Amino acid sequence: MNQDIFIAAKVSSAMEALFGASAANLPIQIQATRKEFTGDVTAVLFPVLKISKLSPEETGKKIGEYLLQTTPEIESYNVVKGFLNIKFSEDFWRTIFKNICADERFGFLPSTGRNVMVEFSSPNTNKPLHLGHIRNILLGWSVSKLLEANGHNVMKVNLVNDRGIHICKSMMAWKREGNGITPEMAGKKGDHLVGDFYVKFNDLYTAQVKEMIANGLSEEEAKREAPIMKQTQQMLVDWEKGDEETVALWKKMNSWVYDGFDKTYETLGVSFDRVYYESQTYLFGKSLVEKGLQMGVFERREDGSVWCDLTGDGLDSKLLLRGDGTSVYMTQDLGTAQQRFSEYNLDEHVYVVGNEQNYHFQVLKLILKKLGFDWADNIYHLSYGMVELPEGKMKSREGTVVDADDLLESMYNTAKETSMELGKIEGMSEEEQDELFRMISLGALKYFIIKVDPKKGMLFNPKESIDFNGNTGPFIQYTHARIKSILRKAAQAGWTAHIDDSAPLNDREISIIKAVNMYPVKVAEAGKAYSPALIANYAYDLAKEFNQYYHDVTILKEENNAVRETRLALASMIADTLTKAMDILGIRLPEKM
Repeated sequence: MNQDIFIAAKVSSAMEALFGASAANLPIQIQATRKEFTGDVTAVLFPVLKISKLSPEETGKKIGEYLLQTTPEIESYNVVKGFLNIKFSEDFWRTIFKNICADERFGFLPSTGRNVMVEFSSPNTNKPLHLGHIRNILLGWSVSKLLEANGHNVMKVNLVNDRGIHICKSMMAWKREGNGITPEMAGKKGDHLVGDFYVKFNDLYTAQVKEMIANGLSEEEAKREAPIMKQTQQMLVDWEKGDEETVALWKKMNSWVYDGFDKTYETLGVSFDRVYYESQTYLFGKSLVEKGLQMGVFERREDGSVWCDLTGDGLDSKLLLRGDGTSVYMTQDLGTAQQRFSEYNLDEHVYVVGNEQNYHFQVLKLILKKLGFDWADNIYHLSYGMVELPEGKMKSREGTVVDADDLLESMYNTAKETSMELGKIEGMSEEEQDELFRMISLGALKYFIIKVDPKKGMLFNPKESIDFNGNTGPFIQYTHARIKSILRKAAQAGWTAHIDDSAPLNDREISIIKAVNMYPVKVAEAGKAYSPALIANYAYDLAKEFNQYYHDVTILKEENNAVRETRLALASMIADTLTKAMDILGIRLPEKM
């Protein structure tokens, strides 16, 4: 039961009974009572004064008295100027407590029937996944789970950027310097090997440019005329023409990368409902370019390139096809958007892409509208800030990125070291220890990244993320394990978690019930904002509240059986809510720790 909706309906009924006028269309505003006043919820009276025709204080007293007499769930009220503060009875909160415990679907909102596609990850096949990709992947996964909890039908998709000039750079470097090496020969994951050659290309290109500048060319001329760059550009043209040798090399190197990506996704606990490949989708975009030319939306220039003039919309002109006929990112994004909305009857498409692409998605929606697709308004760009390290920004072509696999291994080792230092593994087998270390390391990584509002940039500090006492994943995991330990000891003693009507609820217990009862509200709020950070910080606050409660009261040593079993039920309810909240973030909670 949502207490805000409950009391809004009661205030509306009071208005009709007291003042003889329907308040159905009035905005009955309900909010949490401020800490300095007594009450659970507060009704803002100013909007109803035109019906009551009384002062705020008189209106509040009349409504308060009426509610006190007609609503047994209300224990008391007080009026402060235009605010009616209402305190619910202990029985009201006990009923809420029971309802939450009895509802397995608590926190999952009713089905909306809306079809929502979430695209995330979307890596290039010229390098391994890195820390920047990890934020994208974890955000995409948790936003998908969040939208599912909001009752939507969600499809998680990945668009692999497996073609283009950047892919050809790795291919060209391997062709020149690889000597036929394979991942097996190198003893490396395939995505790492291909990434090495992407860095190698930059080294070769930079050396050629320097040499050409030394021979009298300007920097701009040298960059444009460098032989290795011209050869790579021709390789892309050959690929689009279907040259057998070029396509065979492309397939071989991409297969190495796909295998590497899949292993990283598996470690992260992430999967997709469908994977798209740019090599298969870019032609959809080319057909739309032809349509746009026929409609007069696009223009072909003297060099054969195709552009969309957006200067009348306050933007610039956007390239859609190069003069040599090859496509750009925008080309395939136009095509895949049309394909997906048509194929899946989408109500919304969410793109999880960094904020450096804000302009790209502004242009994408505008061009689609010009092509006559009204569903373009249902595209949402979840724009997130970049991840930086204490050392600064990362650069793929210079080989200064934080590799995802290396980071995951480092997090595992840190979790192992920290857990052993704190004595968290007593009595565990080696297999159980390994599972716990993986759970803690992933929980630390995911929580540290997701707890930051997506729109904000962030500084990632691996050691800070594994702190059993701060606003971290391991703190919440430890709280859950502590509750499970209490429940195991209770079961061993023959005690059950049961809400006994004879057990009084103290203020702290009512406060916890209130907090848990707010979980569905938080799910709705987070879903509307596309911000799993709200769920992360809610879980932390709830875990923190339990730990304070556990410090202040006795549970297992409580002598009154009714009180003890009610407190066990309260602890169990918190554990269940933490499990649901953290599942949205893709974080598992251990039974022992």
